[in-house]
Amino acid sequence: MKQILTYFKPYKGRALLGPLFKLLEATFELLVPFVVALIVDKGLGAQIDGKYPFADKPYIYGMCALLGGFGLVGLVFSVTAQYFSARTATGVSAGVRKDLFRKIQSLSYKDFDRLGEATMLTRMTSDVDKLQTGINLFLRLFLRSPFIVFGAMICALVIDSGSFGIFAAAIVALAAVVYAVMFLCMPLYKKSQEKLDDVLLSTRENLTGARVLRAFCRENSEREIFNERNETLNKSRKFVGGIAAITNPLTFALVNLAIIWLLYAGAIRVESGALTQGEVIALYNLMGQILIELIKLANLIVTVTKAAACGSRIEAVLQLQPSLELRGGAETAADDGAKAIENEPFIVYDQVSARYNDGAEEALSGISFTVSKGETVGIIGGTGSGKTTLVNLLPHFYDVSAGRISVNGKDVREYGAQAFLRERIGVVPQKAALFKGTIRENLLWGKADATDEELYAALRIAQAEEFVREKGGLDAPVEQGGKNFSGGQKQRLTIARAIVREPEILILDDSSSALDYATDAALRKEIGKLPMTVFIVSQRASSVRNADRIIVLDDGKAVGQGDHETLLKTCEVYREIYDSQYDAGKGERV
Repeated sequence: MKQILTYFKPYKGRALLGPLFKLLEATFELLVPFVVALIVDKGLGAQIDGKYPFADKPYIYGMCALLGGFGLVGLVFSVTAQYFSARTATGVSAGVRKDLFRKIQSLSYKDFDRLGEATMLTRMTSDVDKLQTGINLFLRLFLRSPFIVFGAMICALVIDSGSFGIFAAAIVALAAVVYAVMFLCMPLYKKSQEKLDDVLLSTRENLTGARVLRAFCRENSEREIFNERNETLNKSRKFVGGIAAITNPLTFALVNLAIIWLLYAGAIRVESGALTQGEVIALYNLMGQILIELIKLANLIVTVTKAAACGSRIEAVLQLQPSLELRGGAETAADDGAKAIENEPFIVYDQVSARYNDGAEEALSGISFTVSKGETVGIIGGTGSGKTTLVNLLPHFYDVSAGRISVNGKDVREYGAQAFLRERIGVVPQKAALFKGTIRENLLWGKADATDEELYAALRIAQAEEFVREKGGLDAPVEQGGKNFSGGQKQRLTIARAIVREPEILILDDSSSALDYATDAALRKEIGKLPMTVFIVSQRASSVRNADRIIVLDDGKAVGQGDHETLLKTCEVYREIYDSQYDAGKGERV
């Protein structure tokens, strides 16, 4: 939790003022039993004109007014303390959430694969909320409750030293209960939050894959999986909640036993004249205050235990170092461009191997080829052959496990300003991703200052201008995930977003799979006119046959390189792909 504590620095003044005002409120609360004792002994117990128990009403009214003043001042202090505590808690959680989001953005694809989206969502939402609640409650009670407990002991010692032992014994027993609950609950709460990750994962998969789920009639089986995970979470929380729930009844039982003991001993001492009735009532009130504060303290321990478990989970992400290897230090983008080596091929893959996780099998093995500026490179192969992995290494989304990749004579790991490398590359991923807003806002991700003419030029190249105008132009709305567009429309919009950047390198990762052959052909024709180095990843032979160089992958290895005609003669894998899609002499199958 040390790293979480650093977020208190901007709010240290408020973090101190919150507990301070709570202590001031508690001071007035500790004075109340003494005033009550005076009312009983001097007000209600007064003899006027020899008559008893007619009280000294002016004295009682004065004391009641004093109690009202204590209550009013205590209310002001309490509200002020709550204000400073809440401001601190929300400020700290906002800072944590901001840095957590920044950390997530800095992680590599490999880190995302390892952590999982559901886990990251839990950290950003549930864990941060529980941390905020814990901080708020901690600032209000961590000093107030102990102050009242020990203050009540001191007040009891002042009133009657003989009763001090009862208070001390009760507090020791209660402290033991609270500590035991905290010791047992903290690891259990952490495990419970991990089970929440599984429930969120199941929920997310069912929401994003709702159409597939219904198409395959998997509602019942998915419901069973969700119920199983939810029941596991429920049992975990019931177990830890059961342990935490023991705290209040045990606390009540122990304090009530102490009160019975106190009243019994007090009655004997009143009978002997060692105590007054008012002092016994004051001792009873002090014991009641201890009961209330220890219940609050027990609830605080439970809440803080949850917050600490969530804080440690958040801290684990904040301390996570991105797995990408960077060798460029603090170089600027200008440095990166200036140090390019001349007379080198534009892009070089030199004995490149890659694996997604340490110890896993290699997704790519020993890939080597060079690309000249302006060339079009086709990458083809069966499902799982490593096509996407090959192009994801170029923008340094993943690290190579062996070999090297260079752009303009410089290893991609040596670009200190990674943004400079990626700004030169336009990537259209397999899964078209659009964001809620407008078409214009989505296209401006490619180039923030692009004019309408530039946007429409990119849409024309991507074969998207017609349907964009039909939907109302650049300011037409885009719903979350682009669900108001068809699959082919989303792909063309993501292609336009990459083209508007005018990158040096354009990567099309199976980005025309939802397009018909005529649209795909028109798209490739327009892209072929652009002054860019283009990588086309596809399972269609027609998409890559006109490329300057075609890389054929099979099980992570390059089994063929060359143009279309050469590969038909020399590469059996390419020939099988081609024959499966074409009828001899009749053109491509549809």
